[in-house]
Amino acid sequence: MKLEPLVDDARVADGTLRRVKLDGQLVDYRLVRARRRSIGMEVHFEGLTVRAPRWVALRDIEAALVERAGWILRSLAEWRARRRDVMPREWKTGAPIAFRGDSLTLAVYPARHAEIAADLFHVTVRHPHAHDERLVAECVRQWLRDQAWTLVAARVAHYVAKVSAHAAAVRLSNARSEWGSCNAKGEIRLNWRLVQLPPPLAEYVVAHEVAHIVELNHSRRFWNVVESLVPGHAELRRQLDDWTALLAS
Repeated sequence: MKLEPLVDDARVADGTLRRVKLDGQLVDYRLVRARRRSIGMEVHFEGLTVRAPRWVALRDIEAALVERAGWILRSLAEWRARRRDVMPREWKTGAPIAFRGDSLTLAVYPARHAEIAADLFHVTVRHPHAHDERLVAECVRQWLRDQAWTLVAARVAHYVAKVSAHAAAVRLSNARSEWGSCNAKGEIRLNWRLVQLPPPLAEYVVAHEVAHIVELNHSRRFWNVVESLVPGHAELRRQLDDWTALLAS
């Protein structure tokens, strides 16, 4: 197997995106220099990330990638299979969009006033500028955020009442790496994309963050709290992995 010609190690900045040929396929990877003793590889929805000590030469790093080529290519293929069209690539009638776990179809019509509604099959958009995809996209994204707020505000209040006598502060987030978070003050942030998940998975995420109000860790006690709020949460936690690509949309 032939590696790409390498540049001088000193010219490669931390976080550089590089390319290597593995079993005949060109694969991009991001190189991160880290305090560690060995070369680490991680495949996720953004692709392949390689972490290596600063003293390891690029040639040795890419030789290690060649050695793990089979695992890398299989893992990348698995992540590609997980990806789904959660937001339209073209904001016009017929485009797919994920809503509450279902793949619906956009139906865009001209109208004097903007209005959006979802049924079992469509997200129907009536808009004064129906042919302007940018304006339609902005309108639908705001509608999704409004729907998300209605969802999470009610469910947070529901679960908080089970673990605390005090209401929790909750906000929507636009994070690209996490579904939610809770800080030491009990402030909860939940990703607006929860509204695109199947409802049971969104419920699990909300309950997970609420449980952090009483256990700001991932100890056994924490998971016991989650289980008390959402019995059978372990299976939901596994299913959530299949929707990770949604965060990058």
